[in-house]
Amino acid sequence: MKKENSTVILSRQRAAKDLKMRNWRSFAALRMTVGLALAAAACTHDKPKPVDEAVPVTVAQVEQKDVPIQIRAIGNVQPISNVAVRALVGGQLEKVGFKEGDDVRKGALLFVIDPRPYDAALQQAQANLQRDQAQLRNAEAQAKRYSDLVKKDYVTKEDYDKLVSGAEAAQAVVAADRAAVENARLQRSYCEIRSPLDGRTGSLMVHAGNLVKANDTTPLVVINQIEPVYVQFAVPEENLALLRQRQGAPVEAAPQQGGAPVATGTLTFIDNNVDTTTGTITLKATFPNHNRALWPGQYVNVAITTDNKAGALIVPMRALQTSQKGGQYVYVVKGGTNVEMRNVTVYKTIDQNAIIDRGLNPGETVVTDGQLRLTPKSKIEIKG
Repeated sequence: MKKENSTVILSRQRAAKDLKMRNWRSFAALRMTVGLALAAAACTHDKPKPVDEAVPVTVAQVEQKDVPIQIRAIGNVQPISNVAVRALVGGQLEKVGFKEGDDVRKGALLFVIDPRPYDAALQQAQANLQRDQAQLRNAEAQAKRYSDLVKKDYVTKEDYDKLVSGAEAAQAVVAADRAAVENARLQRSYCEIRSPLDGRTGSLMVHAGNLVKANDTTPLVVINQIEPVYVQFAVPEENLALLRQRQGAPVEAAPQQGGAPVATGTLTFIDNNVDTTTGTITLKATFPNHNRALWPGQYVNVAITTDNKAGALIVPMRALQTSQKGGQYVYVVKGGTNVEMRNVTVYKTIDQNAIIDRGLNPGETVVTDGQLRLTPKSKIEIKG
């Protein structure tokens, strides 16, 4: 009995000890939780409020100036006159009167073909003419004598008619001889080939000593007139009505690769139909080209001035942004570090600039780079 009481007492003591241990662990856990919470609260309280980061941007000022309104295209320089010089008679080429690439004047001697066969043909034609003229004079004299005899019935009218017919036939032969002489003289003149225009010669296709053929497919030389020249180009048909009102408008042209001054000419030709496959109309402008800045076959940048917009507001194209609704806007700098979103209306774009109709004032500053990180509440830092 005494042993059982001791066991019970021992069990109670152990239970009490276990309870005390659990309570102590719970208290320690609670203290740790509270401590962590206080520490976190202290840290939160001590952390400074973050400062808004300035967005780096580049800017440009809104300029106000008079701007020419132009239609731009790619054009091709063409000579006003282009002549492929060919021989009209055959023979041996005796002389070349120029060097490749020379400038020649109208009427300048270019080639000489051996004229001796044509001199001989001309002399023969002239001799035939003289012979037949002598026969004509004899036939006319006989017809005149017989005209008196037939009146007196000394000869028959039949004989007289034969003589008259012979005289008329002799006249026809003489007329044919005269034509033959003129043709021989013309063939002789073709032995000297002269320039039909003022221009610049190209490559020489046949050299002295070679045989040339009449009307050969290969020309002896090609001459291009380069003062003045045409520039041919095409623009969309939507510009046709405006261009018809502006025929004679100034046109500027500059080689695509640069290196030459801008040439100025006038619009002189509008084609009589629109190309239905491309929806464009072909135009030509005439340029004096005294400085020879334009060369036949060259591709050039063409600009037709159709109007002049006075006091236009100009901003770089990269300043423009497009909203989700399709409108365009810019960020305007306010107070040096703030920005304002401003809706704008664009009149026209020229090169890398835009003409603004509404939304901006002269002298304002707009953001040209860095807009993707901006909002109306952003702070900015101007670079450069």
